[in-house]
Amino acid sequence: MRSETVHPPPGSGGVESSADTVVTELFLAHRLAMVRLAFLLVGDQETAEDVAQDAFAEVYRRWNRLADRGQLLPYLRTAVVNGCRMVLRRRTVIGRFRAHREVPFWSAEAAALLGETRREVFLAVRALPRRQREVLVLRFYLDLSEAEIAQAMGVSRGTVKSTASRALKVLAAKLQEER
Repeated sequence: MRSETVHPPPGSGGVESSADTVVTELFLAHRLAMVRLAFLLVGDQETAEDVAQDAFAEVYRRWNRLADRGQLLPYLRTAVVNGCRMVLRRRTVIGRFRAHREVPFWSAEAAALLGETRREVFLAVRALPRRQREVLVLRFYLDLSEAEIAQAMGVSRGTVKSTASRALKVLAAKLQEER
């Protein structure tokens, strides 16, 4: 069961203590899920942890400017997805100026997280274009609705539907040819 809204605890004092308390509770409840989301999008544990940490820090920094503090989890997801996009863009730019070097992502911890039986699927999803990968991860890993995915990605629901459909077709073909 996932909780979409996070409310400041009653009697939490001023704005600063409320931000401290709420962001700490948000971090404790959702850190692992945000790291896993980032890991599935960027492919390495260390970068995933950095992206998730930056997203939580961003929520804290922007606390006074957040219009709807009841929607912190969707805001946090969007921050993680955008952080992953930034990392992948940076990798692309760096890759243009260096010889191609695969980012190592199969640490012992990462392998334990995924398990060997899911490695094939992970690699096939990772090979998808960025937008298709994001839609599938948000849909099937976080179990978000089309509206929630559209909000997190900043696209329309129709784009989410068509992107998911194309991604699943590509994924099915890829996994079928590997068998």
